[in-house]
Amino acid sequence: MTDTLFTPYTLGDLTLPNRMVMAPMTRNRNDENGVPKPMAATHYAQRASAGLLITEATQVSEKANGYMFTPGIYTQSQVRGWQAVTDAVHEKGGRIFCQLWHAGRVSHPSLQPNGGDPVAPSAIQADTMVVTSNGYEPPTKPRMLAIEEIPAIVDEFAHAAKLAEKAGFDGVEIHGANGYLIEQFLKDGANQRADAYGGDISSRMRFALEVAAAVLEVWGPGRVGFRISPRGVFNGMHDSDPPALYSQLAAALKDIPLAYLHVIEPLPGHEAFKSQEDTAPVAGTIRRIYEGTIIINGGYGKESGEKAVAENEADLVAFGVPYLANPDLVERYHRNTPLNEPDQDTFYGGDEKGYNDYPFLVE
Repeated sequence: MTDTLFTPYTLGDLTLPNRMVMAPMTRNRNDENGVPKPMAATHYAQRASAGLLITEATQVSEKANGYMFTPGIYTQSQVRGWQAVTDAVHEKGGRIFCQLWHAGRVSHPSLQPNGGDPVAPSAIQADTMVVTSNGYEPPTKPRMLAIEEIPAIVDEFAHAAKLAEKAGFDGVEIHGANGYLIEQFLKDGANQRADAYGGDISSRMRFALEVAAAVLEVWGPGRVGFRISPRGVFNGMHDSDPPALYSQLAAALKDIPLAYLHVIEPLPGHEAFKSQEDTAPVAGTIRRIYEGTIIINGGYGKESGEKAVAENEADLVAFGVPYLANPDLVERYHRNTPLNEPDQDTFYGGDEKGYNDYPFLVE
């Protein structure tokens, strides 16, 4: 097997020292106002040897919240919290993008301002659970967005992008995957609108493309990524024809100067990623259509990641759980040394235990 994971890569005007990306992972360790705690700076800085770090999903507004203790990037106090993170990462020589997120229907009135209803393209309740002050609860039935409300949400993404720039990030990733608002517009199982934002594929893509254009207006070419999960069913998602939808989306995104397209395509048999198993993989089709940088994600390890890069299935590989438990994952993969075992009981919520206390190869 080649060592392609450890070769440099040019991403826009950034030079990445390797092809390994730390995937965004929700950890529910921020304060009640969505401000990253000081331990977040330690966490991301520990992993700064990655070619690129992508933060946990970060709310673009108060109404974008879907879970307790997730971070935001819409207030000045949140900016200051994230500034400590970006400073710590840059001091270690790393590069970090902020993932911009709106949960849409995956929420609950207790997480919304004044107990309001979550919003979505259509009034269809998500088949999933959310984290509230009472623990895990099903989300409530959302309110269908009026067409005149949609531009304001696009503006929220743009405002969050501006604050991410102020917080010192190197770029942003738009979260268009995993059953959240942008994917709710994309997939016909969640979008049954009959106006300009629903119906055929072109109309269902409209919101995603408007968000991408607005965020690019802030950051410019090569600093904005876009994440998709074509076959994903997480949070109760489904689409009648994922290959058609995502082929058309990839063609549209090809004409936008993104930094990358981040594709979640589970490896066969990987239980951590739910997908429409009756649908053929679409990452290969997207690779042929989309001419820019592709990040692949979906249960990869060192050997499968090497294979994906060596066989030109992707340019970069994102790793989730391996990075959670191994802050020095680049060195461990490079030296073929054993990995730390992740503690699943500490994945969500809590303190430094299971967050910043995993050992390095050399302490």
